[in-house]
Amino acid sequence: MSKSAKKHIAAMNMIDRSKVYALKTAVDVVKKAAYAKFDETVEAAVKLGVDPRHADQMVRGAVVLPNGLGKNVRVLVFAKGEKEKEALEAGADYVGSEELITKIQSGWFDFDTAIATPDMMGVVGKIGKLLGPRGLMPNPKVGTVTFEVSRAVKESKAGKVEFRVEKAGIVHAPIGKVSFDDDKLQGNLVALVEALLKAKPPAAKGTYIKKISLSSTMGPGINLDISDVTSSI
Repeated sequence: MSKSAKKHIAAMNMIDRSKVYALKTAVDVVKKAAYAKFDETVEAAVKLGVDPRHADQMVRGAVVLPNGLGKNVRVLVFAKGEKEKEALEAGADYVGSEELITKIQSGWFDFDTAIATPDMMGVVGKIGKLLGPRGLMPNPKVGTVTFEVSRAVKESKAGKVEFRVEKAGIVHAPIGKVSFDDDKLQGNLVALVEALLKAKPPAAKGTYIKKISLSSTMGPGINLDISDVTSSI
């Protein structure tokens, strides 16, 4: 048996899959169960009581995590004139217009988030089929199509996370790194869940948040006590 397989089995043995854990305990266990040599990302998976096949039950939005993501977020901004200057001053990594469109069409995607001013969307739409599948298409619903370029860039750099419910009714989102202090991971998760609650569609009936679990990149999932998480909101 390989070393990695043994480590994975050891991590699985730390968790009782039949129980739900208090937030503080779950974060502690997730960190102890992480066994990779790199600083693993901690991800939350939230099962919602919605049917995304219906437009009026789609859940989508963004949240600025109070404690960031623990990584350098590369931000690209489609803008011209004064807004181009504003984006650069705010810390954007790449700023431009048509020349960036051409670069992306040639296969360049060395950025994590794309922001655009509304007047640029006609041009950006040309590469929608390239950006969309990668989750990089600017969208006004998550604040990435805006004339408030400086704020959008700073939020992205600070740890803004976009979320969208998948076909199975689950939202996956990173909340930090295994190296984070426990309270920072807890704070980020609470912020995410609060944002999901605010994004609850009026058409959603019954129990809205059905399950919350945490896992590291290589580690097993840990089920959380939902009431313990929401009590902090």
